[in-house]
Amino acid sequence: MPASLRLALRAMAHNNGWANHRLLTACAALTPDEFAAPRTGFFPSLRATLNHILVIDRFYIDALEGGTLGPRAWADPEPCGTVAALHAAQSDCDRRLIAWCAAMEDGDADRIIRVHRGHQVQDERADRLLLHLFQHQIHHRGQAHAMLSGTGIKPPQLDEFFAEGEAPLRAGEFRALGWTEDTVWAVG
Repeated sequence: MPASLRLALRAMAHNNGWANHRLLTACAALTPDEFAAPRTGFFPSLRATLNHILVIDRFYIDALEGGTLGPRAWADPEPCGTVAALHAAQSDCDRRLIAWCAAMEDGDADRIIRVHRGHQVQDERADRLLLHLFQHQIHHRGQAHAMLSGTGIKPPQLDEFFAEGEAPLRAGEFRALGWTEDTVWAVG
């Protein structure tokens, strides 16, 4: 696998974690009732939408790690009732995904991942599975972003991708996440 593909997938995993951190940090300013309030979207609330991201992350990250969690991942569609619990659980998933992408070696993008779907096991290439997972997150974070716009909390900017000239603007968030620019961009 070219180093550029490894770097791109690792950067996507970091960007994913950063966007989750930004969104959940903003949601922490909501009251519990505001977080659970009915809103227009595919899922009926911010809590339900952000829990869906977590549940599906657990499903796919487990598959990437060789697990067999399968549909048990969504047995509880809202495993986290508070923003704090959700932020901690999502951060754990984000760290696991980043670690998986950082550990990729030549040929790993083509590796077949066995996705346990209950009634069948689906074989999927790792790169396709990762791209699907990133797209899933982007899609539902956008919905949560729109829902947050309907509250008194200003939604964070989520439509950017680590522009080099904007590194100082994210330095504080990177410190909070335990990252540096080299964490994301170092080749090797």
